[in-house]
Amino acid sequence: MEFKKLSKEELKAKLTSLQFMVTQQCGTETPFSNAYWDNKREGIYVDVASGEPLFSSKDKYDSGTGWPSFTKLLEEENTVLKEDDSKGMRRIEVRSKQGDSHLGHLFNDGPKPTGKRYYMNSAALRFIPKEDLEKEGYERYKKLFES
Repeated sequence: MEFKKLSKEELKAKLTSLQFMVTQQCGTETPFSNAYWDNKREGIYVDVASGEPLFSSKDKYDSGTGWPSFTKLLEEENTVLKEDDSKGMRRIEVRSKQGDSHLGHLFNDGPKPTGKRYYMNSAALRFIPKEDLEKEGYERYKKLFES
């Protein structure tokens, strides 16, 4: 599967206005009223713009923030971490590598064993349920959900 950055015109045609604002303009969605903050289904989360695999539901937890939070990345090579000094605080921004989408931020106040909290915008993600992984081209991740 090939992942790449789409043109601005392609992104505007593919994404909703909220998805475009979050992924392309470093926006943030409202907590507790977004698509995945309380999603409990098994599957993976990919970049809504490029399709790059990012997180597994196995690593998702309720951080109490109102945004989907994860303890680790599914594929580290699919992300880039950047210092973000906006909003009067020092944070680590998480971006998709090929799609260059703004996804959210990383903090070091998560649960064990990693101590990481990747808190993401649902608008930057697309959830693929475990039963759809093969038909969506992500069959290599089916093994994560086999007992």
